[in-house]
Amino acid sequence: MFYFNEKIIYDAALSGIQAIDGRPMTEQDQSDNLSYDTFAASVKRSKELEADLQKNPKAHCVLTGDRPTGDLHIGHLFGSLLNRVRLANLGVNSFILIADYQVLTDRDVFDRIRECTLNLMLDYMSVGIDPDRDNVSIFCHSCIPELNQLLLPFMTLVSVAELERNPTVKEEIEAAKLTRLNAGMLVYPVHQAADILFCKGDIVPVGKDQLPHIELTRQIARRFNTKYCPDKPIFPEPQGLLSDAPTILGLDGSQKMSKSRNNSIALKATEDETSKIIKTAKTDSERLITYEPERRPEVANLIDIASYASGVPQEKIAADIGDGGAGKLKQYLTESLNTFLRPIRTKRAELEKDMGYVKKCLEKGNMRAREVAVDTLNDVRDAMNMFR
Repeated sequence: MFYFNEKIIYDAALSGIQAIDGRPMTEQDQSDNLSYDTFAASVKRSKELEADLQKNPKAHCVLTGDRPTGDLHIGHLFGSLLNRVRLANLGVNSFILIADYQVLTDRDVFDRIRECTLNLMLDYMSVGIDPDRDNVSIFCHSCIPELNQLLLPFMTLVSVAELERNPTVKEEIEAAKLTRLNAGMLVYPVHQAADILFCKGDIVPVGKDQLPHIELTRQIARRFNTKYCPDKPIFPEPQGLLSDAPTILGLDGSQKMSKSRNNSIALKATEDETSKIIKTAKTDSERLITYEPERRPEVANLIDIASYASGVPQEKIAADIGDGGAGKLKQYLTESLNTFLRPIRTKRAELEKDMGYVKKCLEKGNMRAREVAVDTLNDVRDAMNMFR
C-alpha cells in the first residue's frame, strides 16, 4: 500500500514521535517508549513472532484487510492473501477488515462501495479465506460503530504534529493527488490503530514500508494503558509480521501492480483475458532470457510471477526458456498463472451463483466483530471511569 525506502521512513517515523504533552522526546522517553529502534530489530522480532505462531497460533490475534476500491489482483494474491489463508489455517484468530469508511478519505467512489465490498468478499473466499471457520471474521468498518467510537479517546493521545509528519499519510496524499487534506485522511493512522486494537490484535502482517503505522499504534496502546489502566493494561502492543514476499511490479515492469495503472491481472480475469494482458507485458530487446533483476527488471518481474505460480525457482525458469525469447517467457507465464488461478476462478464462479450465502458470511463476520468491539469499548469506558 505504501512504498518507501524502509530505513528512511522508519527513522523519520521514530524521530517524529513526541511525548504526549507535545514536547520533544528525551532519551529516557525514547528508551521507555520505542523498543523498535532499528529495522533490523523489527526483522528479528518478526522472525521470533513467526516461530511462536507455529507453536502457539491460538495465543495470537491478527488484523489485516483492504479498502474496497476495486478488484483484487495477483499482486494482492502473492503479496498478502495467501499469507492470510496460511495464518487462518494455522488457527490464528483472524479479523479481516473491509475498510469501507477509509475509502471516503481520498476516493469519490461512494456509489460503488457496496458493489466493491461484495467483490472483495468473493475474492477473499475464492482464494481460501473461509468465513465459516470459527477463527475467521470478515467485517466492514461501517457496521462496527463501537470500533469507530474508539477514535475519540485515541485521538486525544496523538498530537496533530505527529499525524502531519506520518510518512505513510504523506504518500497516500501524493498517490491520490489530493490538493486539500480532509480530517479523515489526517487521522487515518488513528483509525488504523482502532482497527488493530478493537480486537486486541497483537499481529499485523505488513510490508517493511508500513512499520511506522504499527509504531504509532503501539504508541497509542502504550499511552492509553499508561494513562488509564497502568495496573491492568487493556491493549497489547502489536507487532508487525514482515512478509518475505517482495513488491510485485505491474506488467509494465516499472511500478507497483495496480488496477489504476492498468498494469495488473485481476483474480477474476478469465484465462483468455489473462493471456491477452500478458502479451502486452513489457520485456526488453535481448532474446536470451536471464534472471537479472537489477539489469533486466521487466524480464525478472515476469519470471518472478511465473515462479510464484509454478513453484519453480527463477533461475531454472530462465535456463529452461533460454533463447526462446520473450514470447516463450510469456507463454510459460500464461500457462503457469492460469493453472494456479484455475481453482480460484472455479470457486469464485460457484460463489457468484449464491450471493445470498456470501452476504450471510459478511453479516456473520460483522456480528462477531461487533461483539468483540462492544466488549473492548466497555473495557475502555470502565478504564476512563465513564458510564456504560
